[in-house]
Amino acid sequence: MFLQLFNWRSSLAIIAIAIVSASIFYSNFLAKKIANDEKQKIEQWVEAVNETNNVNTSSTILSSKVLTENNKDIPMIVVNEKDSIMDFYNLDSFKIVHNTGYLQKKLKEFKDANAPIIWKNPFNIKQHNLVYYGESFLLKQIRYFPIVQLIVVALFIIVTLIAISTRNKSTQNQVWAGMAKETAHQLGTPLSSLQGWVEMLKEKEGNEKIGIEMNKDVERLKLVSDRFGKIGSTPQLEETDILPQVQDMLAYIKRRAPEKVSFSINTNGQDQVPALINAPLFDWVIENLLKNALDAMDGQGAINIEIKNETTQVWIDIKDTGKGITRKNIAHVFKPGFTTKKRGWGLGLSLSKRIIEQYHKGELYVKQSEPGKGTTFRIVLHK
Repeated sequence: MFLQLFNWRSSLAIIAIAIVSASIFYSNFLAKKIANDEKQKIEQWVEAVNETNNVNTSSTILSSKVLTENNKDIPMIVVNEKDSIMDFYNLDSFKIVHNTGYLQKKLKEFKDANAPIIWKNPFNIKQHNLVYYGESFLLKQIRYFPIVQLIVVALFIIVTLIAISTRNKSTQNQVWAGMAKETAHQLGTPLSSLQGWVEMLKEKEGNEKIGIEMNKDVERLKLVSDRFGKIGSTPQLEETDILPQVQDMLAYIKRRAPEKVSFSINTNGQDQVPALINAPLFDWVIENLLKNALDAMDGQGAINIEIKNETTQVWIDIKDTGKGITRKNIAHVFKPGFTTKKRGWGLGLSLSKRIIEQYHKGELYVKQSEPGKGTTFRIVLHK
């Protein structure tokens, strides 16, 4: 699936580069062609006005009538030898009236854009005017078209990638849910059988203690089956005091931990901390995080749980003194299949994040981690 997504991205990138490159090349070609045509128009107008001036000696600057009839979109400014503005055409009249520096600003812009066209004074060959001109609206559209097209193509690629990613996540979620429900279903039949055998074992004299211990394991398997059965369906959230839930999970992990690992819990003076949770799934998250902390310490260290009851949230920090997580790996710890252990599927943290964020609408993230000093995971439950 990763290779397929990579190929999609590569193909989209190649198509986008090809479209934009061709567009830029063709747009530049059109822009140069239009720019040359506009320059020729201005030169022809100047020549036409020269002809008019040779006939009508009362005209000393460009004929407004000729310019108005033949040029309605190319902005121009006419200046004399002293760079004083003599006339202008196709500029924003509102800005000319209300902005005193507008004409000078446009003149500088035209000077930077194009070389001036010389209009010789027919009555004094030593004097001449200069015609500076800018780009028409059409030429500007042609120049900015590749940028607009680039934005459109980029948006298309982003939307396509989001759609592909959403589809892949949806497929992944369906696989998760299907595997979980199938596991729960497969466990159901042998569990029922085991319960019957355990009851028969307890009834037989001398095996009561064995039956009780085996029953604990059967109940544990039932809990696991119940957890898997809830994946993929909307769990029922109920207001529950999370303190006994956390304490029970802590006690369960403590019985299975090495003697050199110490455990503590800090409730910040709270006797009760109510929150909306699904108890079996919430217990699963606490168990996964505690097991993860235990695996990170190589048989010795400390695990501390701190619970804070805030106004709108409940914070649960699970801190260990293990080997920590490198900055490079922090971004990957919640991805399915990621693990630094020799054994394991790398699903515990990913599943825990899914349970907290999708089912409980909360947050689970690495609050702090430093290689060699330990890691703190934080669960945030919104009230």
